[in-house]
Order: sequence, then structure tokens, then C-alpha cells
Amino acid sequence: MPSNTTASSGHKSGKKKGRRARLIVIVLVLAIVGGIGFGAYWSISTVRASFPQTKGTIKLDGLSGPVDVKRDGNGIPQIYAESDADLFMAQGYVQAQDRFWEMDVRRHMTSGRLSEMFGKSQVKNDEFLRTLGWHRVAKKEYDSKLSPETKKYLQAYAKGVNAYLEGKDGKDISVEYAALGFENDYAPQEWTPVDSVAWLKAMAWDLRGNMQDEIDRSLMTSRLGPEQIKDLYPKYPFKRNKPIVQEGAYNSVTKEYDAKGTSTQTGTGGTAGTGLAGGTQAPAGMQSQLSGLSDVLDDVPAILGPNGNGIGSNSWVVSGEHTITGKPLLANDPHLAPQLPSVWYQMGLHCRSVSSKCQYDVSGYTFSGMPGVVIGHNDQIAWGMTNLGADVTDLYLEKFTGDGYQYDEKVLPFKTREEVIKVAGGKEKKITVRETNNGPLISDRDDELVKVGKKAGVDTAAPDRGDGYGVALRWTALTPGKSMDAVFELNKAKDFTEFRKAAASFEVPSQNLIYADREGHIGYQAPGKIPVRGKGDGSLPAPGWDPEYRWTGYIPQDALPYEYDPKRGYIVTANQAVIDKDKYPYQLTADWGYGARSQRIDDLIQSKIKNGGKISTEDMRLMQMDNSSEIAKLLVPKLLKIDIKDKYVREAQKLLEGWDYTQDADSAAAAYFNSVWRSILKLAFGNKLPKELRVKGQCLNVEPAGNTGPADEGKKVRECGERDADSAQPDGGDRYYEVVRKIIDDETNDWWKSPGTRTDEETKTRDQLFKRAMEDARWDLTAKLGKDVDTWSWGRLHRLTLKNQTLGTEGPGWLQFVLNRGPWNLGGGEAAVNATGWNAAGGYGVVWVPSMRMVVNLKDLDKSKWINLTGASGHAYNAHYTDQTDKWAKGELLPWAYSKKAVDGSTSDTLVLRP
Repeated sequence: MPSNTTASSGHKSGKKKGRRARLIVIVLVLAIVGGIGFGAYWSISTVRASFPQTKGTIKLDGLSGPVDVKRDGNGIPQIYAESDADLFMAQGYVQAQDRFWEMDVRRHMTSGRLSEMFGKSQVKNDEFLRTLGWHRVAKKEYDSKLSPETKKYLQAYAKGVNAYLEGKDGKDISVEYAALGFENDYAPQEWTPVDSVAWLKAMAWDLRGNMQDEIDRSLMTSRLGPEQIKDLYPKYPFKRNKPIVQEGAYNSVTKEYDAKGTSTQTGTGGTAGTGLAGGTQAPAGMQSQLSGLSDVLDDVPAILGPNGNGIGSNSWVVSGEHTITGKPLLANDPHLAPQLPSVWYQMGLHCRSVSSKCQYDVSGYTFSGMPGVVIGHNDQIAWGMTNLGADVTDLYLEKFTGDGYQYDEKVLPFKTREEVIKVAGGKEKKITVRETNNGPLISDRDDELVKVGKKAGVDTAAPDRGDGYGVALRWTALTPGKSMDAVFELNKAKDFTEFRKAAASFEVPSQNLIYADREGHIGYQAPGKIPVRGKGDGSLPAPGWDPEYRWTGYIPQDALPYEYDPKRGYIVTANQAVIDKDKYPYQLTADWGYGARSQRIDDLIQSKIKNGGKISTEDMRLMQMDNSSEIAKLLVPKLLKIDIKDKYVREAQKLLEGWDYTQDADSAAAAYFNSVWRSILKLAFGNKLPKELRVKGQCLNVEPAGNTGPADEGKKVRECGERDADSAQPDGGDRYYEVVRKIIDDETNDWWKSPGTRTDEETKTRDQLFKRAMEDARWDLTAKLGKDVDTWSWGRLHRLTLKNQTLGTEGPGWLQFVLNRGPWNLGGGEAAVNATGWNAAGGYGVVWVPSMRMVVNLKDLDKSKWINLTGASGHAYNAHYTDQTDKWAKGELLPWAYSKKAVDGSTSDTLVLRP
């Protein structure tokens, strides 16, 4: 199994890798033959049967001319064709060669058909996914919204995938099918254009904005008051952490955003209200429902990340004024859940001669299962993406009456449909999906969600709760759109005008789009279909029976903020606020990231360019790997002032003396500090949260929620957490940086009070809590890393294991061994620029990573650099399964050939596809 070390380079390394690969295959076969008990075994030929052909010639019916597929030493393909249809057909064929298992699982997830592959364990997931209806919406998009050109490309792509599948058994496609064959007789079906479109719905789901915050705030009301909840969701620090857009203004006369405007125009934008009729507190009866909903969300396969942690990303662009090349440099590293294979697939799509018949010459990161390039560059422009985080989901309480629901003092009938779920090895299941005018009733999908508390805290205007309120979901992605058009428009855009036009079609998910071109211009555009609300701000569930809480429309595209060649000469997007709330009339969200990463990047750029310094591609790479901890800078000076008597704890405290706050993998100080931070979070906040937010299985003796007076005082009940570790609170992200910053100088703030235990006295002040946290951290790391602090390192705690997202997580142990890789010891951390995120409530393990990194050089595109988390191949034991991971872990980047000459020079294998 690979570790965080890399074999030496050169010919010797190649031989060593070859021997290791053969050895692994032999060990694999022996393990399977010796221990499975399925009455069957795999041979070496079974393992290798699905490896792609990368040399020679293959005949494909449907091509109009020959297509060259040139792969470099990392197996990354560059495709050359003479027509758009041939180009995308070849893309479908090649992606299927490397990644069809991944593609097949994705389409079964987006269509709510996982049970067909994996049996009854996935029925609950399928019920929820069918209720959302991603595949149904995707079909509507394909039928009525997408351009004829986009449909032609989707059809060509599907034709290529199906050409690959023709005549193949499961074992010919991937090892996973061979394993699945032990359990059932599943066989892959043909690929359809709608399968590709539906993938954007899965992407939108994991980038959906503040839905989890909406649930969490509501759940907090069982134990915390409105002011306490407000403490845990502080306002964005605009004065300290700069927003993305700093120049320009919204014009209330033209109703457009002017990137060069200087006047400040404000308006209402429909942000009044608090979410629920009658106040900021969710009805008590919603606790059970929202807890059940959170459980369902935890179980839904999160392709891009665990439910609950805000997905992050970095992207920034520097103009030629500040670079050594005199042309822009653009960097991007989206932060997503680690998985094997990586969610990204590197690829180049080249027309041999660009013309009206063949329009593309683009290279970058693609999604397996979808034509086109998502992030990358063509011959004139480059672009990157980070999650804008716009609030595009709202939960609505619905009052049922008979066979309908109440709305505007009337009873409306549900819109219903029947769904049939087929189950491998079991009986099919039928469900009825009900929808209100706000969207599907997601509360129908879990028994807990239909229960109502005995005391629902709604005002007198609310309808009687009767047998309970339902929960409906309003979400922009459930309305058919044309985001697929945007992908192809971006791929062939030549300037900022065409880039913005493409962005206007990028409705869902809403992303920060960053731009640079070879003429020297840089820019930013906030796209997306972002709702305007009547009453309510989307921060809590809204009353579905009240028409004043309906969405009134969407922010006009021309009114969305953008920048073009700002005076400062650079633009940073890292999930911070898009624009100062006082300069913009519309609400984009109430839940931004808090700007720790974005401001650090801004500071790094400023430190480089002050006094006329110039930035290089290498500087951009080093910024991507910046490990600095912003919360450590705030806390360590105070931690060092605490008088520690215990010599063993003092020994750990001394690690922080002289520490530069960088979280390198070999840093003992980083290990200790992060353990202290984790303990501070638990003592100050975590132990005070309701069980629905705390880690599953972690139990506390607490006073029952809803104590009524002195008679209940002192009573304790045993309460155990219910949330998956990866999505529990407090997660320790930069929201909590801001929470602690707000109270850090209030040494007797109530949050610093923590009850005593059998071994610890209660804390009443900040320093008492900090001292206890330092003691707890010392013994925590002693248990995990040993007594000798000199042997401690952050990387030994902060480890990455890459797991196949299906059989590698749910399959039998031997199969997980076959499919998974790792661990790697990593540096970086939560809300660092090198965002190897971890959830402080759950542990130190890595749950978020820079899923890829790239730096585009607009002066010479062949001098651009890139890296993927894993490799091009989705086949276990293929040479390119994880061949980029060691370099990724060390922050290295690979050369990114683009021109024909550079591609030819880097080509190792050439496959010719012929009609």
C-alpha cells in the first residue's frame, strides 16, 4: 500500500513500480483465492481484463473520420478530431475506458436506482433521490431547455460510451463488476444523454448552499436561546476580510451592476423577516422532523463531500502588471471530499483545425460521464471556479388537511406520482411522491419526519398542527435550466464578453467564475439562478401556508456582481462574501464562508507585489500549499501566558514557543495546537449543543431540554450524539474562528463556562477553560502518538485514506483492501489555503482536500501546471490509479502540455479510433 513517501525517480523507479504492481496483483489474487468463500476466484487476467487499450487502432461505428488519442506518461489523454461530433464521441469512449464504473454508479445515484446495483441497503437512499427527482428534471432540461448543438454533443458522447460497452461483460469493464457478479447478475445498460445532464444535479446538490445551516440553527433551539445561536453564526467581518468584488456598484436606475461604477446604490431585495412566522425560533415540533431529515441527508451518497461541512475552494488571478511574464496567472484548487478515483478527469479536446465544423481547442478538468471541459483553458482564455454558496434552497413547513395542504387559507391538492424501485436480490418497492407548490415533501421519506412534538412553538396565526407539519424543499435545481449549454459556451469563449454570456447560462450550481485571457485582461462573474424572497431570509424553515414567504423571482443576471481589470490587479475567490452587503440590494446568502483563506491569499499576494515585486508560477504553487493557521495566530499568544504546573503538560505547551503557525506534516507544534483547538471547541461549544448535532455515540450527562423550573434543577439524563462524525458540530471551520474572535477578550463570557467532571473542576473563565483544554490535549496525544512529544507530528494525526466511494466503503474487508489506497500523512488544515480539512468534532482525519490544483500561464500555455488527487484511471492496479497522489501530497505540479508540439513531445501511447 502506498504511503506518504515517493519512490526515487528515473528508470530505476519505473522498474520498481512495475515490480510492485506485479507483486500487488499476485498478492491480490492469492488473497482472493485463499479467503473469499464465494466459490470463485479472480485470476490476474480478470484484474487486467478491463485495462484500456491505449495503442494501436480501434474501429468505431459512427465516427466520420479518424481520431487520435494521445496519452502522456500519466495516462492523461489529448484527443484530436476533425468534427465536434467525433471529438465528443471520442471523449465518451475514452472516459468510459478509464472510468465507466464511476460513471455507472453516478447515473444510478442521480436517477435513484442504486438498489439495482447494491440491493436493499440502498432503498432508503433511492426513495429520497426519487423524491427529489433529479433524473426527471434532467430529462425536462434535455427535452425543452438545451440548445440543439448541446443535444448533438450529448448524443455523440453517449454514442462513444455505448461503443465502448458493446460486446463487453462486466468483468471486461472493471474489477468492481466482477466483485458485484458474486452477489447478483447486474449488467450495465446503455448510456443516455440524460445520464450526462443529471450529473449536474448531483454537483448542485453538494454545492446547494446553506440548507444544513438552516437545519442546524433550527435544531439548536432545543438547547440554545436566540442570542446564543446568534453568537454561533456571527456576521461576516467585512472590515477585516475583503469580499471578492471591491470595485463597481449596482445601479438602481438601470437595474444592472456596473463593474466600473463608483456610486453606492442600495435597495430592499426581499430580505426582510426571520424565516419563521412569529420569530427566530423553530417550532419545538420541528426538532424530530429536522433531526430525521439530517439523518437522511447523512445517508445520501455525497459525491462531492460529507453533509454539513461547507464545501470550499480557492481560485485567484493576478494580472500581468504583477507577474514576471507580463501576462496573467490563474490558480484554482476546488476543495471536495477525497475519493478514489478523483472526481476530476484531466483531458484535452482539440480540433485539428478550428472551424465552424470543429470549434474546440480546450484542455482541463472534466467530469467522467459528461462531455466538455468544466475548468481549464482554451487558446485564448482560462477560467476557474469556487462555490459561491448562494442560498438556493428553502425548507417550508406544510400543514396537511385531508388529502391536501393549506395555502393562503385554502386547501390545495398534492401533486403525486408513483415511483417503482427495483432491488437487486429482492422485491421491488413502490412509493408515492407528494409535492406542494413549494416542492417535493422530503418529510415523506423518513418515519421520524412525520412525527410532531407536543408543543409546537408557532404563533397564533399558524394553523393548528394537528397530526403534524410536513417539510417541503424549494430548490433552484428542481426547475429545468440550461447549465449544460454553459459548459460548451465556456469552452469556446474568446473574450470577457463571451465569457459573461456563457456564465449567464450557468444557472445551477451557482459558482464564482474567475477569468483571464491572453490579451492581459482578468475578471470575475457571479452567475446563478438566485432567488429573491418575499418575507424571510432563508435562514430558518418558512411557513408554507403563508404566500408572503414565497419566492418572488430571481436576481436578474445583469444585476449580479462582476469585476473586470480591477485597479488592484488581482482577484481572489475563496468562498468569502461576494460583495459588501451595504453596496448591494439583493441577498445572495446569509451564510458565507468567513474569509480566513481568502484574506490569507490576499495578504500573500500583497506581500509579494509590494515594492514592485513580481509573481511567478512557482509563487502561485507555493501559495496553494500555504499551511498557516489563522486561529493559531489568535490563540497561541494567550495559550503561552497560561501558568502550567504539570510538567508533562508544560512540556507540550513549550512546543508552541517560537512556532510559526505553519501546519507542516512533521510539525509537533501543529499536532498539539490542533488538539488544543479541538478541546476548546468541545468544552466551550460542543458539549452545549443538542444531541442531534453532536457526534454519534459520544454521550454526556446533561439537564433535559425544556426544563420547566426548580423541580427539574439538577436532574441529569444520559444523552448520546446522533450525527455522523464528518458532519457533526462544532466542525472547527472559520465560522468558529470568528465565534472565538468575538469573545476572546471577554474572559468571563458564558461560553467559557464548562461543568466539572470526576477529574476536572468546572471552568468559569477563558484561561481556566484554555488550561483544561491544554491538559486534555496532552493526554489525547499521549494516547494517540505516545508520551514523547519529540515524536509527535501533525501528519500522523492528519491522515488521508483514499476510498472507492461504493464497494470501497460498503464492501467486504478484502474488497476494500483491493480498491482503497493510503494512508498519506498530510500537512495543511481546516480553513488553511492548503485546505486539507478535518472536522474537529469528529477527529483529525482528512475529510476535505484540494481535489486538484492548477496554475495557468497565459503568456505560454505550455508552461501551465496541473495535478489531480489520484490518477487518470479508475481501474485498481492500473499504473495510473493513484500515480499522481504522492506528488499531490507534496504539493508538486505536473507539466500541462497544450500545443500540438508539446503534446507530441509528451506522448507515450497513441490510439487511433477509425470509422
